[in-house]
Amino acid sequence: MTEEQEFQRRAEEAMDRLYRALADAADDYPFEPEMDAGAIKVEFEEPPAKFVVSPNAPARQIWVSAHSRSFKLDWDPVESAFVHADTGLTLVELMERQISRQLGKEVLL
Repeated sequence: MTEEQEFQRRAEEAMDRLYRALADAADDYPFEPEMDAGAIKVEFEEPPAKFVVSPNAPARQIWVSAHSRSFKLDWDPVESAFVHADTGLTLVELMERQISRQLGKEVLL
């Protein structure tokens, strides 16, 4: 398997896991996740906002846009997850933190 194929497989698995976790959490919290063309959009009504999570194949990263900021996550073989180098947070942990900040209360995915 090429590096590109390996990235695609890992990114798809990570995005699917994240989307399922978001969809489950949306039953308990006021946001709406949507998966479209491989990207996940999370929309909030109050306060209004939109987060976007998308794989970037050329960079072999998953990018998260939230709170007017971009987070770039690389694959970490030790964690077996995409991790944000500056914070050490996995994709799910980063989204928990950003959604919690948006809603002003702790959100677990």
